[in-house]
Amino acid sequence: MAKKPKKSQNAKAERRAEQRRGDERRREKSFFPAERRDGRERRAQERRRAGAFLSDIQELRRRARQHIEQGAVTVGYQADRETVIGVLNEALATEIVCVLRYKRHYFMATGIHANAVAQEFLEHATDEQGHADQIAERITQLGGEPNFNPEGLAMRSHSQYVEGGSLMDMIREDLVAERIAIESYGEIVRFLGDRDIVSRRMMEGILAVEEEHADDLKNLLATLDPTKSVG
Repeated sequence: MAKKPKKSQNAKAERRAEQRRGDERRREKSFFPAERRDGRERRAQERRRAGAFLSDIQELRRRARQHIEQGAVTVGYQADRETVIGVLNEALATEIVCVLRYKRHYFMATGIHANAVAQEFLEHATDEQGHADQIAERITQLGGEPNFNPEGLAMRSHSQYVEGGSLMDMIREDLVAERIAIESYGEIVRFLGDRDIVSRRMMEGILAVEEEHADDLKNLLATLDPTKSVG
């Protein structure tokens, strides 16, 4: 049988190669327009979102000019303001009672370890006074009045004012008070949630310091009386 000329075989190979190239060009034409179309749609969506955001900014500016006498309290404030002010006034009373108790313990501390422990009492009293100032300032930001009235102070406070007899009694009573504050402030943080973020963050910061105080007092008890563990 006669062999086919090589020229004919080469021509077929060239036609197949050209067909493959044509298929690739058609696929490119069908793909890239869709890609360009998707890109145009994405850019259009971004412009629409930007337009909506700019509209929100204009609305925020408009609302900010309304009721400017309310200060930090805007229409976006989600909590019940009067309830929050009441809760914060209870926390304020708690801090004031803690200041008074720590101050008494500072001046009444006696014994071989009195100086070091008294300095710890004084440091804690200073921290608690700072907390009271923070809370009072936030109450005024919310349009309320911080309650510094001595009458009913102990009733409003979560913790108690216990004088304590010995140095160990003082430390123990302060630790009990700190544990009460930790529990109650944790509840306040959960109550505020996302409805009053500023007040919540303030209370979270105060809570963190109260936990440090409790740890300090626990360590003092362990140092002064290693035979007794603190739960």
